[in-house]
Amino acid sequence: MQRTDDDRVKDVKIDEIDELLLWELTTNGRTPNNELSRKAGIAPSTCHARIKRLEQLGVIRSINAFVDYEALGFPVQAIVFVRLPASARSQVKSYASRVIQFPQVLNVFHMGGPDDFLIHVACASTGQLRDFVATKLSSEHVVATTTSIMFDHYIGVQHMEYVSGYDEMRRPIR
Repeated sequence: MQRTDDDRVKDVKIDEIDELLLWELTTNGRTPNNELSRKAGIAPSTCHARIKRLEQLGVIRSINAFVDYEALGFPVQAIVFVRLPASARSQVKSYASRVIQFPQVLNVFHMGGPDDFLIHVACASTGQLRDFVATKLSSEHVVATTTSIMFDHYIGVQHMEYVSGYDEMRRPIR
């Protein structure tokens, strides 16, 4: 029997120290190992080994920079909702694999609900956005697209100084 990503994730054992390291890296991916080890109360070598283990297990998929795309000449960001016909369900993975390779695509989310994909893009102009959606995101397997221009983008963890970790995320909403 072939293992799925869901099976792999179920096998991962994460303790409180791993969670603390993950939280610290989530809120600041540039935190040095010696600072992480101090906060976790473990030796730097142990901290390094734990982080490598989390990377090998796929819990840490990558550590990225949050880029100001406008400063790079891409002042137009948009969310494009894409709907595939029910008959194209077998094309979901191939569509996602194809569109994630376009340089304008920052993120692709496979969704449940009326739309199949939410695609975050950055473009040099509204004209480029229009042409990109019309020629690259639309295909014979696409029923509809809806494009919404982004005015601002707030990254949750950049505004969570008051949150101590994942336990707060697990608490019931009151």
